[in-house]
Amino acid sequence: MDVGRISRLLRVITLLQGGRYPSANDLASELEVSRRTIFRDLNVLEMAHIPYFFDELRGGYKINRNFFLPPVNLTLAEALSLLTLAHQVVGNTGLAVLGEAARAAAKLEGVLPAPIREECGSFLEAVRVDLARHVLHDQAGPYEKMQQAILSRRCVRCEYKTVSGEGLIEMVLAPYRLWFAERAWYVVGHSSEHNEVRVFKLIRFDGVELTDKPFVPPADFKLEDVFGAAWRMIPEGKVRHISIVFEPMVATNVAEVRWHPSQKLTPMDDGRLRFEADVDGLSEITWWVLGYGDQATVEKPAELRKRIVNAARRTLARYEKKE
Repeated sequence: MDVGRISRLLRVITLLQGGRYPSANDLASELEVSRRTIFRDLNVLEMAHIPYFFDELRGGYKINRNFFLPPVNLTLAEALSLLTLAHQVVGNTGLAVLGEAARAAAKLEGVLPAPIREECGSFLEAVRVDLARHVLHDQAGPYEKMQQAILSRRCVRCEYKTVSGEGLIEMVLAPYRLWFAERAWYVVGHSSEHNEVRVFKLIRFDGVELTDKPFVPPADFKLEDVFGAAWRMIPEGKVRHISIVFEPMVATNVAEVRWHPSQKLTPMDDGRLRFEADVDGLSEITWWVLGYGDQATVEKPAELRKRIVNAARRTLARYEKKE
């Protein structure tokens, strides 16, 4: 077997071990070969007893998750990227799933050639990564249960602590996705209590038990469809055009971030910045605007202006009472 084919087979294995379920067409396009060549390569993997399978629901191929092929031929840049994530991001948080990532990184570091390992060690001493503040509670238990449920496609029976004063909600949940957003893990799935797909914060679960009840996630399910045009994660059922003018002191800061998929930024002659977006719901964006204090002025809609004014008045009244 020639070196070129061996290299291609290793790439096929890497693609089948990834998070996607590539079809024969996907593999052919990625490797720039014909479908016929891909099927020949898959036959070679089968003869080598590499446990791949075709997932009918996802329409693509996957290697059994218990099969492991050690990484080969990592460049210095690739090794640095992986170890920076592991040592800096993983090492500085207590978030679920990252413990396993840290152990995997230690194994990777152990098999690197000595010169690359030494270069990585020198570089990592000069790098620091600080993440946003995250929840303090342990999420590992619920995360592992949800992970098992997603892998086995079985529902969980659980209790959920609400923040609206309802106490504990008992439900059977079909978890479709685990999602980390800024500070905490969330699970998105169909709730028997609400009879619809909802988003739940992982740390608020209690007594999570895996059941024998199977579920089949919708083939076309996407997180984007759940959140729609929401500012972050809470759509309220009405999309409004938002226009906010930011003062020069914070204009550059605002312009450097992609806050919303629909945003439009217009620099003004006096150094200010007009921020526009089409957002579903006003509650989340209200708190964002308030965070900029007197450096942000809402132009429209009128309802958002009113919310900002009322919040400012309540804040002023609270401080005046203490003087």
